[in-house]
Amino acid sequence: MALERLGLPFSCRAPEVDEHELAGETPPGRALRLARAKAAAVAAAVAAVAGEQPTAIVIGSDQVASLDTGEGARILHKPGNRANCLQQLRAMSGRTARFDTALAVVQGRQLIEHADVTLVRFRALDDAAIESYMDREPSFDCAGGFKCEGLGVTLFESVETRDPTALVGLPLIALCAALRRLGVGV
Repeated sequence: MALERLGLPFSCRAPEVDEHELAGETPPGRALRLARAKAAAVAAAVAAVAGEQPTAIVIGSDQVASLDTGEGARILHKPGNRANCLQQLRAMSGRTARFDTALAVVQGRQLIEHADVTLVRFRALDDAAIESYMDREPSFDCAGGFKCEGLGVTLFESVETRDPTALVGLPLIALCAALRRLGVGV
């Protein structure tokens, strides 16, 4: 888990958040809405247990992957199975996919938000390369169908970002800045 890199104590809670798409919602808007909703849901659960003004810092994040189709952005969901993964990786072959990663940090009534954009240029991929990747690292539960922290990097031509940890789903540079604003030494 990316958060372990900071060496701070933490616990994880799964937020009960409906992640459906809203009509007309942009990928960056969706990522930020879901990050806020996740942080708010966990903060409310913590407040219910700890009382009115909990001091816990709650972190919510979300990532939305998309591919420009020329007619707008096509959201790349978690493929869920091999056939969908093959289709997504074929679609990204030789193209640039956009990953919008949003962060919402809540402590009491304070909210700090951040949005990050990562552009991943995929090399030209034939079916043999895609099949080989899926055999070695099935990533059917990852947006786009790959794991950048693993063998997914072999599919890339380049990555453009201000925070390389954002592609994994939690922008640690922005998180550290938010934690410092809240008085946490990192």
